[in-house]
Amino acid sequence: MSHHNTAFHQLIQPVSRHDFESLANQHHVGQKLRSATRWDQFVGMSMSQVSGRQSLRDIQSNLESQSQKLYHIGAKPIARSTLARLNDKQPASLYEALFYQLLDRCKQQPSKHKFRFKHPLYSLDASAINLSLRLFPWAAHRDDSATVKLSVGLNHGTMIPEFVALSDGNENDMVQGRRFEFPKGGIVAFDKGYVDYEWFKSLTDKGVFFVTRLRAKSVYKVLARQPVIQGNGVISDQTIQLNSAHALKRGAPTLRRVGYRDAATGKFYEFLTNNFALSARTIADIYKDRWQVELFFKAIKQNLKIKAFVGRSKNAILTQIWIAMITYLLVSFARHSARSGWTVQRILRVLQLNLFERKTLKQILDPDPPRHKQNEPQLRLVM
Repeated sequence: MSHHNTAFHQLIQPVSRHDFESLANQHHVGQKLRSATRWDQFVGMSMSQVSGRQSLRDIQSNLESQSQKLYHIGAKPIARSTLARLNDKQPASLYEALFYQLLDRCKQQPSKHKFRFKHPLYSLDASAINLSLRLFPWAAHRDDSATVKLSVGLNHGTMIPEFVALSDGNENDMVQGRRFEFPKGGIVAFDKGYVDYEWFKSLTDKGVFFVTRLRAKSVYKVLARQPVIQGNGVISDQTIQLNSAHALKRGAPTLRRVGYRDAATGKFYEFLTNNFALSARTIADIYKDRWQVELFFKAIKQNLKIKAFVGRSKNAILTQIWIAMITYLLVSFARHSARSGWTVQRILRVLQLNLFERKTLKQILDPDPPRHKQNEPQLRLVM
């Protein structure tokens, strides 16, 4: 199989070297780089994301052991001191720009969620990335903790984060959430942390639908009641007007309240939406499917390196997180080579063991079944 490029080479192929160098020139500070390039930095850091390298020394040793295979990628091993300097000093904005450049290509992939409606469906949420207060004092969140906040708008049709922002842990979730420009006709689900009546009006004016939870003790007036189908968990379906002084001052639009009782747990939920066309049960199911964004956060924290960091400056942390998000997109590109039903999480685990194998991604992620019965392993004991 020596005629094949390595699996890692195939994985990063969607990154155009010409476009990368153009972005690198735009996002550069200081003197011209001599001992290493931003491409060497990217290759080293993205390799560490997939292979699970834990430190700068670990990254350097791994790159040196694969130096001949790096040659075909246009990269070379990078010293840990040089990599640390690039992570600290060269702007992380390069990788933020590269992420959104790749994202434009990802959006061209077929998109289909599990619901029958054709509107794009998103989940909006934020997750704190915990840091050591002693090592990262610039990220102090409280007197005893330090965090960086990752905000994501996840497309349920492609399972790709189409909206991403990094911010300080002290920043309210709404700050970044309001900046995401969801497409007209799209549906976005979010929890009660994003309840903002002025934002509800803005989304409605833009033709964007939302599904969230009604806050406890919210003041509203019932304008109309719709009949509900018995036996599917829906208790009530009402058209309401939030009429507290706070809501009226911010122009809260006329909304729909859906009361739902979960048959499995017996818990009662009140959902709030500006979509009056979908069935009440579908509204409840949309909010339930918001769990996908929680699974996304769990997957990247378990399989990408955004919990253990190889630098201490804010720029180094942002660099590592943005490269982790780029790696997630690259693995999403590779899903067409994997077996049907494989998640990004499973693909990452398989690639980790085959990163520098000279096989096609198809051979690694969807191998052909054996054509004949294999012999017994030589070291198996015969009883």
